[in-house]
Amino acid sequence: MPGQALVTLAKVSKTYGQRRALDGVDLKLDAGDMVALIGPSGSGKSTLLRAAAGLVTIDADQGRIEAFGELVQAGGRLSDHVRKIRGRIGFIFQQFNLVSRLSLFTNVALGLLGRIDPVRGLFGWWPGKEKTAVMAALTRVGLAEYAGQRADSLSGGQQQRAAIARAMVQQAKAVFADEPVASLDPVAARKVMELLCDLNASEGIGVFVSLHQVDYALRYCRRIVALKAGKIVYDGPPGGLDHAHLVDIYGPEIEEVFWEGDPR
Repeated sequence: MPGQALVTLAKVSKTYGQRRALDGVDLKLDAGDMVALIGPSGSGKSTLLRAAAGLVTIDADQGRIEAFGELVQAGGRLSDHVRKIRGRIGFIFQQFNLVSRLSLFTNVALGLLGRIDPVRGLFGWWPGKEKTAVMAALTRVGLAEYAGQRADSLSGGQQQRAAIARAMVQQAKAVFADEPVASLDPVAARKVMELLCDLNASEGIGVFVSLHQVDYALRYCRRIVALKAGKIVYDGPPGGLDHAHLVDIYGPEIEEVFWEGDPR
């Protein structure tokens, strides 16, 4: 429920060679939040999302990450229960992360792994109730008619919607989306963002989405977190992200790619 901690990061840092991707980040997201993560390329957005899901280990210092009240990692070591926690997070990647040679149905059904007998999953022996759940998810994202097609025969927008359907079948309690619309045309991008909003509004699923498109962040998210050089430089409502903040985050070049006024 809203107010409960979905994810908490405390003094989290991550260093790659000589570059510090995250620098002492403190952040708390509540269940039911719809949060956009913005910032220039290299600011640490993907690293933050992946660290929060336990897909990237943080530096071996005092940093700590929790999700759903359980430890994900601390001091550069993953929790023994991290796989269980990941099972509650639907992670959506920029490049869709579908198995191209498998059917759309099977790709979405892979969200069932961990909840059914592994042997059944290996051979695609999906129980009847679960088959119904997969088709219901495909229907919700508008892809039921493509269930039998290979994933690589679908457009980028369709594949990304399939990834959202997989998170539904997974019964994820949160969705982390790493630039899910970066490679999509505007119409496909809008459909993906509207699906994420619908999951958040209708089922209370927390959504944490990194975006290059500032206008999408303002339009679809109730809270915006901005990173710059691995540090949080803004955390608040869309209305507080004014011209001065945007110039500070992105530099004066933002004038060339963003327009005056409210894009909503």
